Formats: sequence, C-alpha cells, structure tokens
Amino acid sequence: MKAASATDYRELARRRLPRFLFDYIDGGSYAEVTVRRNIADLEQVALRQRVLRDVSTIDLGTTLFGHSTAMPVALAPIGLAGMSARRGEVQAARAAETAGIPFTLSTVSACPIEEVIAGVKAPIWFQLYMIRDRAFMRDLLERAKAARCSALIFTVDMPVPGSRYRDYRSGLAGAPGILGNMRRLWQAACHPRWAWDVGLLGRPHNLGNVAPVLGGKSGIEDFFGWMRANFDPTVSWADLAFVRSIWDGPLILKGIFDPEDAREAAAIGADGIVVSNHGGRQLDGVPSTAHMLPPIAAAVGDKLTVLADGGVRSGLDVVRMLALGARGVLLGRAWAYALAGGGQAGVAHMLQLVEAEMRVAMALTGITRIEQIGPDILVR
Repeated sequence: MKAASATDYRELARRRLPRFLFDYIDGGSYAEVTVRRNIADLEQVALRQRVLRDVSTIDLGTTLFGHSTAMPVALAPIGLAGMSARRGEVQAARAAETAGIPFTLSTVSACPIEEVIAGVKAPIWFQLYMIRDRAFMRDLLERAKAARCSALIFTVDMPVPGSRYRDYRSGLAGAPGILGNMRRLWQAACHPRWAWDVGLLGRPHNLGNVAPVLGGKSGIEDFFGWMRANFDPTVSWADLAFVRSIWDGPLILKGIFDPEDAREAAAIGADGIVVSNHGGRQLDGVPSTAHMLPPIAAAVGDKLTVLADGGVRSGLDVVRMLALGARGVLLGRAWAYALAGGGQAGVAHMLQLVEAEMRVAMALTGITRIEQIGPDILVR
C-alpha cells in the first residue's frame, strides 16, 4: 500500500503495530467523542475559493519563537513514540530537520534527550509535565538546556491522566503482572516485523528521560505507575514561577482551552500557548479545537504566539487552523501514524504531503504568503 495521506498512514500503522500500541496512539478518553469532534469540526471549516490571482510563487516560510521554519508546522510531543519504530524519536527528529520544522520530544519518550539531539544538527523543542518530584523536573530542564533545546512546551492539561478505555481493552493498562505481559507478548508475536525491528533491535526500552528515577524498571506497569504517582493535581498558575526560575527560553503552555486561561497565560508572561484538548485524550465531551480556537485567539491578540492542534490530518487542515487564528500548528497523530507505517521516510513523506497540500489550498484561496491567511479566507 502506497500512502497518499495521513489516513493511509493510519492504516499502515494499524497493520504494523501490536494492538496495544496502535490503540494507545489512535485512542482517546471515554467514548472518544472529542477525538471524532476534532476531525469532524475541522472538516466543516469552509474556505473561500478565489480565482484570477497570481499564485505562481507561494512562500510557506515563517518564524516561530525566533527561529525560521519552512512552514508553520511542528511535530507535537507524543509519549512512547519511540516504540512505533526503532529508536523512533530520533527518526522523527531527523525527518523534521530535513523538512525545516521543529520536532518536540516528550518527557515520556523512548529515546532520551541526549540521544535525539545527537542525531540531528538543528535544535529541538522539549515537552515537560508538572511533576511532584521538583528535583527531577529541575534535572530534566537542565538537561534540556544543556542539549540546546530551543523552546519548552509545558503541558498544563494533565494534572491527572484521562480514563482511556481502549488502553484497558488492549491490555496496555489495567492488566498488571504475568497476564498483562502475556497479552502484549502475544500481540507482538502477531506482528513479527515490529517485534524484530522495535521489540528486539530497538532496545533499550526504558523511557530514556524517566529512566533515572525508575531504578532500572522498564515495564509498561512501571511507566503507568510512575505517571499515576508523579503527576501533580495540586499544580496552579503560581507553580509556573518554578519553571521560569530554571528555564529562560521560550515557554509555551500546551492545553489552554478557555479564553480566560489564555489571558492568564499572557499575564504571567508565557511566550506562547497551544490551544488543545490533548487530542481528545483527557476530558471527553469538550468542544473541538476548531470551535475554541477563534475566541481564544481573539482573547490574547498579539500578546503571545498561538499554536493549535487536534484533528489535523493534512496541509488543508493546517491552512484551516491558521485561518481560525493560529500562528502555527502541531501535528500529532499524523506523524505518529507515519512513523509507525514507514519510519523516518514515512514521516518525511507525510511532511512533503502536508507542504504540497498547503500550497494547493493557498493557491486556490488566492493567497501566496502565510501572513495572508486569516478569517477573511473563510466562508462564514
């Protein structure tokens, strides 16, 4: 099967990955209403088709947080992404570097910061949660600074993990000990390409950034146990002062989903926000990103840089998000599917598709530069 879209890469990922990993990437919380809503609402955003304009030269370039990017797109942080392909975060970072866009490494990645940064020349972004163990947070931030990460995405919508039914049904969560291991081993055995490439050749499997505090433990249960024990439900706006005391680079708050919270983020001096409902993986039943983006962007104006994610599967979707008020767009599941389906080459190809689709969408709406994309290209 030759992929022509992110949807095609989703099918390739479904075929290649053990069920517990595919469902982890693909699923959301509860009944996954918001997962579907993110996609459906974005698809309903209508663009004005314009004609007889010179669109022979189209420029996708922009600047995000002081760095030039080839297009207003970045790869979002995805936990356990390195389990989708051998040393997967390194492969994805290389594809992003080739495409001239930022890559964001998750706190709970398979590959540690140092391994990823050694595999590329361009700086990467790093993502962090508020963790109970502040000494560990300090250490991670210092490691990110030493690795010349150019921006910090701080996830604020996960004081507790959402309830994800698919993870329980697949055996990723809720099946501790021998029973859980047997279910996952059986699923891996049914996908021999993955079992050989990732399960055997892709070692170590130890959540590189978190490994120092896991004490040598590397099982799935250890990962979820660490998450439950260390995410901090007491976190408040005041705690961001701790992050700022260590991190002096661009600070982007991910998971802002209300205009009041966006104004608060601007007031405390954040450099950017990501308008996001965590891809429908936290609180099910909330509106889509496409629905919430315009009022949030209007609430902060140009006080900070507004990014967005949720339901983006194409370059056309990127243009839609920009027209709704975003300055840049984070690709999440789209690159995870491509990584699982084709490794570094798959991610590179997916980004080429996004670029080509953006160029077509811009040409047919009669615009040639990113800064021209705004509400006036929408059919209201």
